Amino acid sequence: MPHDDPTDNALAAIASILDQTTTPPGPAKAADNPPATVEEPPPAVEEPPATVTVPPPLPQSDEPLPSEPTQSEPEPSEAEQIQPEQIQPIEAKVQPIEANGYSKTGPGPMAALRFRWTVREDGGRYYVDETFGEGSTPLVSGPMEAAAAIKFVDDREADARQRFEHFKQEMISRAAPASLVPRDDSEA
Repeated sequence: MPHDDPTDNALAAIASILDQTTTPPGPAKAADNPPATVEEPPPAVEEPPATVTVPPPLPQSDEPLPSEPTQSEPEPSEAEQIQPEQIQPIEAKVQPIEANGYSKTGPGPMAALRFRWTVREDGGRYYVDETFGEGSTPLVSGPMEAAAAIKFVDDREADARQRFEHFKQEMISRAAPASLVPRDDSEA
């Protein structure tokens, strides 16, 4: 890979922008903040008292009690009454991706520094327009088939994202040792 690749330069610029530390905004002045309004909580809704079920009194006879209590079967609900034969499976039709207009945008904090790949159709053949930022002249790749154009866009976007993450990690790893070195007051 050549060292003066414009993609690498652009991704390095994007990574440096992301790496810049910003000072957190100071606390807002009281004059800047509108007076806070106190909202009353909604009125409490009274719930009906909970009912407590009490077991029946013990029998007074000398007959043995059944070992397990019997429960009456609950009536099946409407949902349980539906037989499996009545349920029809819904077949989802997989729509192929429309190549014309298929587009992906590369990583970056600002639109002016992002790559964009867009597929367009011309005479039954597909071309990929690769632009850097808004309003730049596209670099055209093609002609190719629809599936190849979509794969081309996906591959370029994945490659750009991977290189962007690599540059970002490289900058972080360089910044970490630099932050550990003590500075003299004369250095600024």
